[in-house]
Amino acid sequence: MAKIAVIDVGTNSIHMVLAEIQPDASYKILDRFKDMTRLGDGAFATHRLSDEAVTRALAVIRHLVTLAKNKGYERIVAVATSAVREAKNGGDFIDLVAEQTGLAIRVISGIEEARLIFLGVKNNVPMTEQPTLSVDVGGGSVELMVGNRDHLLHAKSLKLGAIRLADEFLKRTPPSEGMLRSLEELVTAQLQGALDSFKTKRFDALIATSGMAGNLAEVIHLRRTNRPLPQINLATISLKEVKEIEQVFRQSTIKARLAIPGLDPKRVDTLYPATIVLRRLMELSQRDELTLCDKAIREGVIYDFIHRHRERLKAEAEIPDLRRRNVMALARRCQAPEVHSLHVAGLALSLFDQTTRLHRLGPTERSWLEYAAILHDAGYLISERQHHKHAYYLITNSDVGGLSAEELQVVANVARYHRRAVPQLKHEGFRSLSLKFKRIVRILSALLRIADGLDRTHFSVVRSLDVRLGATVTITVHVTGDAELETWAAPVRADLFERVFRRRLKFSIISQEEVA
Repeated sequence: MAKIAVIDVGTNSIHMVLAEIQPDASYKILDRFKDMTRLGDGAFATHRLSDEAVTRALAVIRHLVTLAKNKGYERIVAVATSAVREAKNGGDFIDLVAEQTGLAIRVISGIEEARLIFLGVKNNVPMTEQPTLSVDVGGGSVELMVGNRDHLLHAKSLKLGAIRLADEFLKRTPPSEGMLRSLEELVTAQLQGALDSFKTKRFDALIATSGMAGNLAEVIHLRRTNRPLPQINLATISLKEVKEIEQVFRQSTIKARLAIPGLDPKRVDTLYPATIVLRRLMELSQRDELTLCDKAIREGVIYDFIHRHRERLKAEAEIPDLRRRNVMALARRCQAPEVHSLHVAGLALSLFDQTTRLHRLGPTERSWLEYAAILHDAGYLISERQHHKHAYYLITNSDVGGLSAEELQVVANVARYHRRAVPQLKHEGFRSLSLKFKRIVRILSALLRIADGLDRTHFSVVRSLDVRLGATVTITVHVTGDAELETWAAPVRADLFERVFRRRLKFSIISQEEVA
């Protein structure tokens, strides 16, 4: 199963989710982390991220990256939204993060933000083929999305985020009538303009996502029931309830707001402008009910990642080991006969495991033998004639992630000597190896030659083999069907084995049909 960490560097908060992607392309969130860093505080007036906010954000991101890596998450995808994309020093902040953590943050546009948010919403709230209006009220921007269960139809990103509105219009608490009038005029004009630009005018439902909307729902549910909201996703609040709590915020001092049950203290100055935006949107879209969704951009990034990397994720699920996966990918690109190659690899590894007392090699060399066996017939891509030499060329000139240049040379040489000539100093590829690697190539090639001979027909008639070590090494081969070609080819390929180990090699054939 693939693992992915998603970090969302928002205007108000920095979030991280740790997810495990299942073989069926679904995912499971294993952990969540959030820190309300208020990166956008003051940024929309000055067009700069403050030094204090940058310091806070860097500390949080360093902590999250370390945490993810300590939990085994090497694949980290990070996005940043309006505060970073609008700040003149946003690029400097991205560079600092890369320098201090190695993390490359992608700064996304408002429309891309809306697309990713809608992916998160669409996959977590039941929708029909009728259009639904979704809204995400962030710290710096508000994303409006019209879509159904199949597609995102329209999207707008508006500069109506709660931190932005609080900084610009609500300079004291409670605010003056003039402040509120200016704020309401701006919100109404931008929301109405966006709704007018959408071809779709009627909506099946209105869905709100983000921490702002979630906290508003928690406050309203507590007022309604005197009990905490058990689950944000699919909870509903009415326009009447939104208007009532808005008036409470309107008349309250900071101290009074902090006493409101359920209100997140870190949203004491931003939940009010967010509530105004949601109330005006409900009025303008003629919706009396708002449905909550607790999934947004982070989940959208995961869905987007799954969609973009579906084939790679499938390959990772099938072959978790990076090196083996890349070797298999090269074999497939070269159109090597996969069934034969894997069968030969299995026979070669069985020989390796049962002759450990002779060669004294370990798991690293064992993996090189497997890779060489998988790739030994890759040279057929160029030509059948001398395909062993072509295999050497293809392997040494390929970038196989996870294998060093030295390892590639060993694998290529072993593949090259699976037939015809044995390793010789007149061969440049072999001559350039160190003494240690020359010995390893000779041993592994000796095993691969026999394994390849034991599948001469490519029909996998050799089911298993047993090795008995002694002055003469006996390989008992268990076969099904006609193994005449294999019983001829394997002894012919035994020459290098006998030279390397200085022992005679004898084959004994047992037909499983005879035993039966």
